[in-house]
Amino acid sequence: MRVRIPASAIRGLSLTGFGMAAFFYCLSYTPSLLPRPWFLQGVVAGLTASIGYALGTAIGALVRLWWWPSRRVERIAWGILLALVPVLIVVFLWLGTRWQRELRVRLGTQPQQEYDWIRTVGISLLTFGLLLLVARMLRLAIYLTSRLFCRLVPESAAYCAGFVIVTLLSYTAFDGLLVDNFYTTADRSAAITDSGTGRGVVRPASALRSGSPPSLVAWESLGRQGRNFVAGAPTRQQLQAFSGRTPVDPIRLYAGLASAGTPQDRAALVVREMDRTGAFDRAVIAVFTPTGTGWVDNDVTSSLEYMYGGDTALVSMQYSYLPSWISFLVDRSKVVETASALITAVRSRWAAMPVATRPKLLIFGESLGTYGTEKTFGSAENMVAGADGILLEGPTFANPIHQRLTKARVPGTPVWDPTYDGLPVSFASTATELRSLSGPPPKVVYMQNTSDPVVYWSPSLLWHKPRWLSDRRGPDISPDMHWYPAVTFWQTATDLLYANKAPIGHGHVYKSGTVDGWAALAPPPGWTVADTVRLRQLLDR
Repeated sequence: MRVRIPASAIRGLSLTGFGMAAFFYCLSYTPSLLPRPWFLQGVVAGLTASIGYALGTAIGALVRLWWWPSRRVERIAWGILLALVPVLIVVFLWLGTRWQRELRVRLGTQPQQEYDWIRTVGISLLTFGLLLLVARMLRLAIYLTSRLFCRLVPESAAYCAGFVIVTLLSYTAFDGLLVDNFYTTADRSAAITDSGTGRGVVRPASALRSGSPPSLVAWESLGRQGRNFVAGAPTRQQLQAFSGRTPVDPIRLYAGLASAGTPQDRAALVVREMDRTGAFDRAVIAVFTPTGTGWVDNDVTSSLEYMYGGDTALVSMQYSYLPSWISFLVDRSKVVETASALITAVRSRWAAMPVATRPKLLIFGESLGTYGTEKTFGSAENMVAGADGILLEGPTFANPIHQRLTKARVPGTPVWDPTYDGLPVSFASTATELRSLSGPPPKVVYMQNTSDPVVYWSPSLLWHKPRWLSDRRGPDISPDMHWYPAVTFWQTATDLLYANKAPIGHGHVYKSGTVDGWAALAPPPGWTVADTVRLRQLLDR
């Protein structure tokens, strides 16, 4: 049978699709949480325009069920669009430049040269064209497949069958060929990176570190981030220069993925290391749930060591080679299982000690690590009772306890800086506000910058306006940022790519601000705000 391809399968752009694509394209230049570089703005604009085109095409198809415009009406509409769209794009290109400049000033980032809008527009058109080509090829595939079934079933049923078959094949190809291969390649690449050692990192000689000659954990098994962790502690000279008192050598212990077979075995290994090094005789024990690759911010760890003059034992454990965002999308169970194994093992050993003589137990999580910590305890009440202090930075939208506490906040307090009554739990949108807390010290502190997309991105941005844009806004958020269906979702998703490149106290960068968190939860005797300021200045240098 000779197959005839109808004009509808290869026709030009949809009128309503083009109109909605242009509308969404202009909206893509509106500000989001963080500034965007020109090339990323081009991708966002092209992707957003494609969403608008799909939506407009669907609207046009529905309208044609009741009313089919004449050719004259379509020509007039096209003429109006072609006259208005270039003007609107130029206006929004100019506004976008101004919005991005103001956002950089608001966040205190370095000013950049004006965006290369020619290349931005070029990338956006290329992105839109590629996505449109894929959509057209899929539509053609549906038509050709449906024609094969026309001999057996009615045309409408044949078209439905073609749609289902092409959809299933497309999903299989995307999931099996692209997603699986991407995950496999990323995992292999991350594993190779994990086997290396950072520049300037050498095997510690001190018996108080994992990977040292007396250690139960082999240096080679720690992984790249584990080796950074155990080798990154400040020296006794540095500690003494800050405090003016004679310090002790800090204890840092770590287990990599290759250190033992299961999370439970690795946790048991860490506890044996703690017994070997006398960790339970220190003033403070701190358990860190790392990010996806096993990374723990050295500002977070060394700040605690400076505060206590090295009288600390810091422990952590790797759960993946992959970055947090891939681990979050692919398998969150790994961070939950690892966090639960390590926290439970350390707490069991700690809880068996006499209350009067046991050290302070502190727990830290950042990003995906906050999710693992919350899932380990299960409720806010358990977190309060489970340790002397828990510090969580940049919690994700999936964190169940954080979401419940935020919803139960005191009426009138903003979602980005809520006040919670009933439990000793505090939220901080800026680190410095923790210096003025009144009443008993909190047991749990959430630090969440108002421009941190890790905290405020969620799938619901596709269809629902968030409270952080509808109520009183945080100081980082531009007054020109507004919620638009689908558009804001992709803009905020793009912000995730640059969340760790913002200045301290903005985006997903907490760094020395952690000192304020530790000082609010568990300050050493005699610690003052002046000490906090002095330590933050030291870490920032």
